[in-house]
Amino acid sequence: MTAHGAFHWNELMTRDAAKAKDFYGKSLGWTFDDMPMGPDMTYTIIRSNGEMVGGMMQIGGPAFEGVPDHWMSYIAVDDVDKRIEKLKAGGGRVMREPWVAEGVGRIAIVADSNGAAQGWMTPADGVS
Repeated sequence: MTAHGAFHWNELMTRDAAKAKDFYGKSLGWTFDDMPMGPDMTYTIIRSNGEMVGGMMQIGGPAFEGVPDHWMSYIAVDDVDKRIEKLKAGGGRVMREPWVAEGVGRIAIVADSNGAAQGWMTPADGVS
């Protein structure tokens, strides 16, 4: 499991997944594995030299209006629920309450005391 406090996962949120795949494939040599996630979503695993290094998802619709393409980082924490209390005490805020992503872990989207967004996650057992 990823050590507490270490970056665990990075995810590209993009409006044009095909263009991003072309760019990163040509510039960094990345390869991509698409995983259907229901009728309206595909999640893409990003690989470098065969190793998983991140993910990608296409964004759009009203929920993402005005949100630019961006990379989202996730930091591994020992207990996301307990750490959120410390986050709040330190002046941070919860942007999305914790939820369980099956086989991935328990995740919350938070902002630090300066407003920088990030994900905090307690990885599922065996996920590193």
